[in-house]
Amino acid sequence: MKITLRALFGATAALALTGAAMADTTITVATVNNGDMIRMQGLMDDFYAKHPDIKVEWVTLEENVLRQNVTTDIATNGGQFDVMTIGTYEVPIWGKQGWLVSLNDLPAEYDADDLLPAIRGGLTVDGNLMASPFYGESSMVMYRKDLMEKAGLTMPDAPTWAEIETAAAAMTDKSAGIYGICLRGKAGWGENIAFLSAMANSYGARWFDEAWVPQFDQPEWKATLDSYLHLMNNYGPPGASNNGFNENLTLFQQGKCGMWIDATVAASFVTGADSTVAADVGFALAPDNGLGKRGNWLWAWTLAIPSSSQKQDAAKTFINWATNKDYLALVASREGWANVPPGTRTSLYENAEYAKLPFAKMTLDSINAADPTNPSVKPVPYVGVQFVAIPEFQGLGTSVGELFSAALAGTRTADQALSAAQSLVTDEMEASGYIQ
Repeated sequence: MKITLRALFGATAALALTGAAMADTTITVATVNNGDMIRMQGLMDDFYAKHPDIKVEWVTLEENVLRQNVTTDIATNGGQFDVMTIGTYEVPIWGKQGWLVSLNDLPAEYDADDLLPAIRGGLTVDGNLMASPFYGESSMVMYRKDLMEKAGLTMPDAPTWAEIETAAAAMTDKSAGIYGICLRGKAGWGENIAFLSAMANSYGARWFDEAWVPQFDQPEWKATLDSYLHLMNNYGPPGASNNGFNENLTLFQQGKCGMWIDATVAASFVTGADSTVAADVGFALAPDNGLGKRGNWLWAWTLAIPSSSQKQDAAKTFINWATNKDYLALVASREGWANVPPGTRTSLYENAEYAKLPFAKMTLDSINAADPTNPSVKPVPYVGVQFVAIPEFQGLGTSVGELFSAALAGTRTADQALSAAQSLVTDEMEASGYIQ
């Protein structure tokens, strides 16, 4: 077989061009500005060492802004992003629309069977895993043990809302800048509505009855909102209507909150190096009201590939790196087991080192306690604990969140907010054909 110099040169040039093209593969990842995602960006040296042919550009946004941007992009087939950080609300809806790429063909090392069943189930559409969980969460009570002891109280592992109010009152010392309780007040379906919908479940409230009729004019929602406003107006920090997850995290880390009821993923941050009260933090299940339901949610921040991406293979390579078991081990080796993204894999909770953490069991128990198919005391026609899994909910939740945030800010009464919510949601459900 005769090989000419011209053929040899051509083959060499083709290889060089192929290598250059591979080196130029750049994917754009849109993500939320939460601590675990920020930490991931600091570990990219590991990804680049393993995949020098793929570069990552980050678009890191506040939660509400992220949702607006990725929703607009995917609905318009914009193709701006190759990997999107989305949640358990969007995944089944967008997956059914054909807007997401199946991840069933991730390599064997990904080990999909290791995913926690509750989390995996919420991300699967017609047998296809449509997104990979980066971390999973429920919600729980995080509290200052030193302040509870000072008040002569003991936090039960499974408190009631009445016990939460007692503790909040006892721990509040406004002259010292300490507020008994910090809760989400910032408007948004994933901010204050996530908290209030979960809280409402424990009060027997629900978004809709079986005929999709809104329920904000019912006494259970009145009791929920009145209790929330009472807690926040008497024992919460000033300006609470502007506080979401990150703002309350900062307040708690600075020692200004006696209690914070929020995402279980916050546990590593309130006990971490940035927390001034790390040694004094305790954990309990989200409260109940004696009706058989707790006020905890179920959520996962996930990585998904929009169908509009032109770089799906590189995007899958990145997702596999960021969400497999090796990534958890990487974080543990660099940052310690306490900082590993929680709530996604069975093997993590079987790990003896991770099991030693004070929040590990409480997180798993909280995730397992959430029931998206039966979220409230009464029957509902929807799936979802802190959200309703219909496309209209994103807009509805944010609009209702603005009304409830206004009630917290004092520009509306609770009754005015609930009446406006009932009217607004009813109009939308009639226009969308849910109510005949």
